Amino acid sequence: MNTWRNASLAVTATAVLALTTACGQEQGTTTPGQAVAAQPAGQQQAADGYGSGYGSSAGSSAAPGGSAAKTAGQLAVLESKKLGEVLTDSEGYTLYRFEKDTATPPKSNCNGDCAKAWPVVAAGDVTAAPGTNASLIGEVTRDDGTKQLTIGGWPMYRYAKDTKPGDINGQGVGGTWNASAPDGKKASAGGGGAAGEGGQPADLAGLSVRKDPKLGEIVVDKNGMTVYRFMRDSAWPMKTACTGSCLEKWPVVAPVDKNDTEGILKKGFVTFDRPDGVKQQTIDCWPIYTYSGDSKPGDTEGQGVGGTWYAVSPQGKPVGAPK
Repeated sequence: MNTWRNASLAVTATAVLALTTACGQEQGTTTPGQAVAAQPAGQQQAADGYGSGYGSSAGSSAAPGGSAAKTAGQLAVLESKKLGEVLTDSEGYTLYRFEKDTATPPKSNCNGDCAKAWPVVAAGDVTAAPGTNASLIGEVTRDDGTKQLTIGGWPMYRYAKDTKPGDINGQGVGGTWNASAPDGKKASAGGGGAAGEGGQPADLAGLSVRKDPKLGEIVVDKNGMTVYRFMRDSAWPMKTACTGSCLEKWPVVAPVDKNDTEGILKKGFVTFDRPDGVKQQTIDCWPIYTYSGDSKPGDTEGQGVGGTWYAVSPQGKPVGAPK
């Protein structure tokens, strides 16, 4: 009995030591699998910590005009002054693509709460828009076994906050959502759509540093979007207080290879296995996020939101947070 107990204690001590080392010394990207219980934010946090203007209906799973996944029917093309040709469904709702998906091979990475904010467009009963290439229409099998429409290999979505035909409220959200052109590429007037606005370099590292005129040096992701910290999170033990609908407003930064960074502190640069199953990058063991209210590279609309969200310095510190 004592032998078994001693062995158990040794295994536990080894696991704790491994996590402590990962968050206390410069190590490669690791996955701390212990002591990562969530700290869900309460109603008061949702009101004061996630930012104003985020309604309770934002997480609804209902697609525009219905609650179940809907097909697109007769596709159409909307002419946008800002974005050029935008693909829509038969009811005139904008179709979007997610930059964390892949087209070759087709793969959807929007599940769970993500698919509530971004209802998938079901495959089947789809007709190409007049003058477009019907061979670009396809489908992909999602993780739950359902079939999703693809255009040019890219899975298609609607946006829950588009409330009427012609709305393009999802454009640029989180730096990862873009209206789809008829060929599945990003909608872009003259080839200069949202991803190229603000002079964003085409070859940014996964995480790098930008000199902001007001905030100084701050971390940005590969799309040039500002990276933030949530003051209700903790680094040790590593916990998150942004769960559920909060993640629609503040998408997590996906894991980044340590070698795909420039100017970022490497100590505590580890992957956080969140309790909801999502993998999240950390800097100095602090979980990091982007902000859906930042529509283009260089935006810092998330700075100071609710007194709990702040841009991140290259050392992982919250820029401008009260001492």
